[in-house]
Amino acid sequence: MARLTLWRWGVLGLAGLYFLVPLAASVVFTVDVPGQGITFDAYSQIFATDGFASSLLLSLELALATIAVVLLLMVPATVALRLGAPRLRPVVEVVCSLPLVVPPIAFVAGIGTVLKWGPEHLSRTPLFETFVAIQNPDFPLVLVLAYVVMALPFVYRALDAGLRSVDVRTLVEAARSCGAGWPQALFRVVLPNLRGALLNASFLTLALVLGEFTVAQLLGFRPFAVWIVNVSGSQAQLSVAVSVLSLLVTWVLLLALAGFGGRARTASRG
Repeated sequence: MARLTLWRWGVLGLAGLYFLVPLAASVVFTVDVPGQGITFDAYSQIFATDGFASSLLLSLELALATIAVVLLLMVPATVALRLGAPRLRPVVEVVCSLPLVVPPIAFVAGIGTVLKWGPEHLSRTPLFETFVAIQNPDFPLVLVLAYVVMALPFVYRALDAGLRSVDVRTLVEAARSCGAGWPQALFRVVLPNLRGALLNASFLTLALVLGEFTVAQLLGFRPFAVWIVNVSGSQAQLSVAVSVLSLLVTWVLLLALAGFGGRARTASRG
């Protein structure tokens, strides 16, 4: 037992070094300026840099819209799959896993081909205005649609794990026997028991949208990840400082999510 514990701590230590050493090197790169010594100018300049606030706000708006759309699609679908058609679960699982198989470059190439084909051949139809509207630079709805597809594998896995830990059929039947309709049973009985799964799915989607670069860059938009790469060409220290700061914020959100989910489970058991 002692040997097994030592082995676990050794693996954990190696994993910690694997993640912490590059992070520490990045922090040193941002604060150690040759000829000036230790300075935090790179971090103090983040909020005043042109494009930081607008790109971050755009990414957050895209993330919120993506979370709302993907949950509206997947929560009723997974609950219905669990209750009424469990034999279709392998089919839905394969379909939701397809975004992991299709390379992002091929995915965005298909999107670009459709967007270019539409205005060219259907310029006199309402579809032309639709293609133009979803490519509005202020809020590119086409990115939301693309991110919903890309988030399907993670959201499905999170919701499926949550549904496996809850006896959904018994909860719904109890709510229905008390006179609740299907929407009321879903929102007032099922969803509160899936709070942890919903938080996990939302956090994974948020992390995906904030870090996604390929689709946004190739479609010509400039959310937060694209802004970081563009800044790195002229201000390397600033771009690394932004990356470190975003990584720390992500960790804080993950810890807050874990703490909130733990309190929710404790309260539900009590």
